[in-house]
Amino acid sequence: MPGAIYAEGLVKTFGDVRALDGVDLDVPEGTVLGLLGPNGAGKTTAVRVLTTLLQPDSGRAEVAGIDVVKYPNEVRRSIGLSGQFAAVDEYLTGRENLRMVGQLYQMRSKAAKARADELLERFNLTDAADRTTKTYSGGMRRRLDLAAALVVSPPVMFMDEPTTGLDPRNRQQLWGIIQELVAGGTTLLLTTQYLEEADHLAHDICVIDHGQVIARGTADQLKAQTGGERVEVVVHEQAQIAPTRTVLAGFGKGGEELVAVAEHTRKLTVPVTGGAKLLAEVIRELDSRGVEIDDIGLRRPTLDDVFISLTGHAAEGAKAEPENGGGGGKGAGKGGREDAGKGGADDGGPGRDVPGKSDITAKEAGK
Repeated sequence: MPGAIYAEGLVKTFGDVRALDGVDLDVPEGTVLGLLGPNGAGKTTAVRVLTTLLQPDSGRAEVAGIDVVKYPNEVRRSIGLSGQFAAVDEYLTGRENLRMVGQLYQMRSKAAKARADELLERFNLTDAADRTTKTYSGGMRRRLDLAAALVVSPPVMFMDEPTTGLDPRNRQQLWGIIQELVAGGTTLLLTTQYLEEADHLAHDICVIDHGQVIARGTADQLKAQTGGERVEVVVHEQAQIAPTRTVLAGFGKGGEELVAVAEHTRKLTVPVTGGAKLLAEVIRELDSRGVEIDDIGLRRPTLDDVFISLTGHAAEGAKAEPENGGGGGKGAGKGGREDAGKGGADDGGPGRDVPGKSDITAKEAGK
């Protein structure tokens, strides 16, 4: 039986660009799927298809057991969506934004007010609740946008890079909220550029590149596929990076090209086999060459190693623009809204609506 989110053979093209090239997904109810991939891989396009903002060229998809092409309005009643950019009304206060969303969801005025107050406190926005959101910093706007996505708790949630622009404390707080939602039975598809986030939250991880799913499994399964261990060395001086790289290449798998170097931190990493015994040999060799080290250790592969192994490069930073010209927004189910194309989430500046063909007004969503 298909999961709460199901896709088979999704294809979507934009001119000569094949953004989705036969994507298959299956997310069981009450679980989190982390969707990873480099910029332009097709993650946001997949989210927009699954949330009815785009129609696929071919393939099929169901959310909460409902076909996204045949019955888009029914799908919208069952989902929530937090897009890449904060979709809040800059001329309303934080409190007014949340009350408005509640009323669009057809909540009673008293219930919408109580829920707004609860979320403002939960996201540490109480002190700024009665300021207009155009005065908010980028991180505050992002938190308010995420709070708006949680005014009601739909059975299926889509979060497209939800923690972009959040500081570590607020990111940890959001992780806790996501875990509470999932523990209550919510199904979540999460796209993220923070591999630690996927490792922490996702039951399954799907890696997408060039519009195709190239790997899927739990974090541990994907790490096992990458195989082996990693020796990490932090040298004392920049000048010692080159000789250290030569030493590590002699002990590692694949030669010098697989020795990763972070110049600014003076850290070198190489995949190896041999465990603690090999680590002792590396230390002796570096010592014999007069290399002074600040730190050295042996560790298991991380999701970053998996990402590099599968895509050929590290995960990129958060995007400044949506993939393939897409827009962020809020899926507002019954009587909800879709504010596509909001900008300004990262710099705290005011965003502006850029309506497109995919925009869904509150009136249309409530039909």
